[in-house]
Amino acid sequence: MIEYLGYWLGAANGIAFGLMVADKRRAQSGERRIPESTLLLWSFLGGAFGTVLAARLVRHKTRKQPFATWMLIWLWLDIILIALWALGIFDRLILPVAQRWGGGPLA
Repeated sequence: MIEYLGYWLGAANGIAFGLMVADKRRAQSGERRIPESTLLLWSFLGGAFGTVLAARLVRHKTRKQPFATWMLIWLWLDIILIALWALGIFDRLILPVAQRWGGGPLA
């Protein structure tokens, strides 16, 4: 399970990073842009670090509001969730809920 989470986070961050860089290049060349909703979706799905890193490296959408705010919200949420999971707190919170809802694969 742990390795799959790592694979997902790596893929989501890579995709988010690539989309931000591609959007910056499209903006510079006047081509059709990638919707902000798509960029924020990948940020929400675990690619927040890649989104923020790309924004800083290629100086893209760093002052665009509310996009920049949501980008940072998803980053901090990712950091908090990963910290809770790494400390084992997340498991102690989720396991009782899963058991109360009828067991499932976590029980």
